[in-house]
Amino acid sequence: MDSIWTSFVAWLTTWGAQVGVSAAGVGATAGEIVSGPVADGVSAVADKLDMPSLLALAAALGWASGFRLYAVVFMVGAAGWAGWIPLPEGLQVLQHPALLVTSGALLFVEFFADKIPGLDSLWDMVNSVIRIPAGAALAAGALGADSSTMALVGALLGGSLAATAQAAKTTTRAAINTSPEPFSNVAMSFVEDGLVIGIVWLAANEPLIFAGVVAVAVLVMWVITWMLFRFLRAVLRRMQSFLSPASP
Repeated sequence: MDSIWTSFVAWLTTWGAQVGVSAAGVGATAGEIVSGPVADGVSAVADKLDMPSLLALAAALGWASGFRLYAVVFMVGAAGWAGWIPLPEGLQVLQHPALLVTSGALLFVEFFADKIPGLDSLWDMVNSVIRIPAGAALAAGALGADSSTMALVGALLGGSLAATAQAAKTTTRAAINTSPEPFSNVAMSFVEDGLVIGIVWLAANEPLIFAGVVAVAVLVMWVITWMLFRFLRAVLRRMQSFLSPASP
């Protein structure tokens, strides 16, 4: 990770950017910065990548992918590229510029598509085929660098959490879309945006707290999905009885 930061700073300095100031007030070189507080900070973060941290990261990637897959790919990749968080070997592909550009473009499209009533449900249907396997793949990449067994554990964990989040998101949006006003839809979309950011941040900084949060959240999402599914089924039955011709 130090080498990534060194390359980034060196690239900035080629464009004349002054990225640090030495004690004498003169712009510091890339080597001075990397060997100073920045390197200490990166090393401190890297030391946190123990098994609980990796498990929390895998769970966060799977869970958040069920809400906003492209946001997760872009945020984690950009954070790894900038040196803010160290990425496991299986996730370093997210730092590739081509993947950052692609995920950023899809994130831009999803940000607006998810806030239009009706279109958001269609977008969910189209993307449901990729969110769950992608969540499983991301979680497997977080855990499976050195062990195929851990990769399988990560895939099961990430896929299950992505499926749970996807089901809760889809049923919630379908229920909200039964309301004629668009404001609740837009508000829920912004809540999901903030939720994804909070999930990734909490997993990266407080993995033990995140474990408790995700356990409670999964139970809540199961209850919400079950209740809203029953509500939507009742709505469909009423619509069918209304549209069907009256019996003689």
